[in-house]
Amino acid sequence: MADDFRTTEVGERYAQALFDLADETKALDAVRADLKSLRAAFVDSADLRRLLTSPVIAAEDQAKGLVAIADKAKFNATTRKFLGLLAANGRARDLTAVIGAFEALYAKKTGVVAAEVVSAQALSAAQLKSVQAALRAALGKDPETTVRVDPSILGGLKVKVGSRLFDASLKTKLDQMKFALKRA
Repeated sequence: MADDFRTTEVGERYAQALFDLADETKALDAVRADLKSLRAAFVDSADLRRLLTSPVIAAEDQAKGLVAIADKAKFNATTRKFLGLLAANGRARDLTAVIGAFEALYAKKTGVVAAEVVSAQALSAAQLKSVQAALRAALGKDPETTVRVDPSILGGLKVKVGSRLFDASLKTKLDQMKFALKRA
């Protein structure tokens, strides 16, 4: 799912427009919070993923669906209008790229460092605190940490900070051993 939020050229253009508008209207933090909610909903909801990515659903229906979601969630007016415009232009499938690019623009402007921690099982509070302390020491500032569970990594952690990925997952180590054994 994390790869769903890669930036694209189209996503970057739309994100820049949204970012500039949100900055002008002093709604930057509200729009960012709305996009974070949408990101979480995209990860959790197969129906939302289907709404955004299905070629069978007409752009008008996607626009209606996204605006209804924005209304129900009480999103900022800027976010609401943007979602309607994005879908009306037939670009609803690019929403994840817009969210990723918007986060990058926000981080650049505010100096926020975002870190995504992926583990095979949910981390305890003590484990999360330890990971955050290690990130703080490595980065020199407090990162904004999001935690995700992905059982497919089998064990260990994956930590993504910006474009850097630190992969200490058991799955990757096993894949590396498998590759080394095939070459031997």
